[in-house]
Amino acid sequence: QVQLVESGGGSVQAGGSLRLSCVSSGIISEICLGWFRQAPGKEREGVEAIYTARGSQTYYADSVKGRFAISQDNDHNIVHLHMNNLKAEDTGTYYCAQGCAGKWYDPGTRDYWGQGTQVTVSS
Repeated sequence: QVQLVESGGGSVQAGGSLRLSCVSSGIISEICLGWFRQAPGKEREGVEAIYTARGSQTYYADSVKGRFAISQDNDHNIVHLHMNNLKAEDTGTYYCAQGCAGKWYDPGTRDYWGQGTQVTVSS
């Protein structure tokens, strides 16, 4: 059974930093882990992803380019989202998701989800 557990959310002021972590277990197929976020009243969107199955290829949304970075521990079961220069518009619930099919940013093609961790950025 696949489980994804996120941690590291919190409240920060604009310009601050946070690091989110996702511990995965039970993945017996290819590891394709990504971070998604959802703000109140908005659709869930892809933030960054790393596909071990594709030689640790990384993907990111334009909105976080240069500010966020994804990394993976050597055992490939833990991924981190390093968030710097946070903005108010980064506020939302951040989810870790596993799935290799379809577009990395499409939440409809992910197979498994974590419970989410809240990030609040005050301006």
